Amino acid sequence: MNKMLAEFIGTFTLVFLGCGSAVLATVNPDLGPGLVGISLAFGLALIGMAYGIGAVSGCHINPAVSLGAMLAGRMESGEMIKYWVAQVAGAIIGALMLVLIMSGKIGGYDGGYGSNGWGEGYLGEYGLISAFIFEIVATFLFVVVILGSTGQGAATAIAGLGIGLMLVVIHIVGINVTGVSVNPARSIGPALFSGGTAMAQLWLFIVAPMIGGAAAGILFKTGMLDAEVAPDTDVKVDAKA
Repeated sequence: MNKMLAEFIGTFTLVFLGCGSAVLATVNPDLGPGLVGISLAFGLALIGMAYGIGAVSGCHINPAVSLGAMLAGRMESGEMIKYWVAQVAGAIIGALMLVLIMSGKIGGYDGGYGSNGWGEGYLGEYGLISAFIFEIVATFLFVVVILGSTGQGAATAIAGLGIGLMLVVIHIVGINVTGVSVNPARSIGPALFSGGTAMAQLWLFIVAPMIGGAAAGILFKTGMLDAEVAPDTDVKVDAKA
């Protein structure tokens, strides 16, 4: 239960702060955080949670990461499913908090809640194929960084920093393409409250990140990206000598 609670809080934080920054950007583009600010919000929220709950659950806060970890042999399938439930629940409650906050805005608010999308009328107006390719590739690279920086021989003490910065870069590149998901839970929460097109397009932000995460997990399972660990060089003295 400690792990489930940690994953719930972590995913809640990512959606509440990351998607919250995107909501503020739509309310007032001139005073909002802008593209770089939104990217930093997602990345810094992840860094904070990595150090806050990493020792408890590993800070997956992303079903695609948990899938990759399972396929890499780092967790059992039963535990992965429990992680998924906690992550999606955290994302939904995080999005709900944004809905409650924006409902109190003087003058009202009829915008979205940081949902992902593609096509005409959505940010850079990229097509389905562009969105699908971006989400697969970006999630693959993201999960490679996560599995690599937390594996044997890695400098795990600073893993959270590297993972968070990778998420920042992914957002800087991809916000205008899909709003950046690379995380099915992060997409599910806002889509439920945005409705309409966000719900109709949600399938892509579940399927594509899962494909990318799975590919990264399988790659690590093969051992092709295992770090070379220096052999034991301790000198053993023969007691009979």
